[in-house]
Amino acid sequence: MEIREFILLGLSEEVLLQPLLFWFFLFMYLVTFIGNLLIILAIITNSHLHTPMYFFLFNLSFSDICFTSTTIPKMLWNIKTQSQVITYEGCIIQMYFFMLFGILDNILLTVMAYDRYVAICHPLQYLIIMNPKFCDLLLLTSWLVSVLDSLLHGLMIL
Repeated sequence: MEIREFILLGLSEEVLLQPLLFWFFLFMYLVTFIGNLLIILAIITNSHLHTPMYFFLFNLSFSDICFTSTTIPKMLWNIKTQSQVITYEGCIIQMYFFMLFGILDNILLTVMAYDRYVAICHPLQYLIIMNPKFCDLLLLTSWLVSVLDSLLHGLMIL
C-alpha cells in the first residue's frame, strides 16, 4: 500500500471559528513577514549597521521569513479552501524546509551569542576576531550544518 497524501486535522473543526483562525494567522504572518523585512531593509540601507552583529541579524531575519513561510501559507490555504490534505511529497518537502530554517535559526542565535561574547570579553580584539572573512565562514558553516542535518533527518524519515 502506497501513501499518497496525509489528512491534516487542523486546529478546530468548528466552522464558525475557521474565519477567525484564518484572519488571526494571516495577521500574525504578515506582522512577522513585514517586521523581518523592515529589519532587513534597515540593515541594507544604513551603512552604520554593516557590522558583524547586524550581518547575523540580517541573516536571522531572512531565515525567520523563510521559516514562517514554510508552513503558514499552506495552513492558510487549507483553512480557506476547507481542504485537509497534503501530498506525501509536499509533506516531506515542507518538513525538510521547516527543519532547515529551524536549525539555521538556532545556529545563527548561537553564532550571535558568540559575537556578543567576543565583543564583551575581548573588546580590543573584536574587529580582528570578527573580521568579515570569519563572519562569512560562520554563516557558511551555519548553512552547511543546517542543510546536512535536515537532509539527514529527511532521509531517515523516507
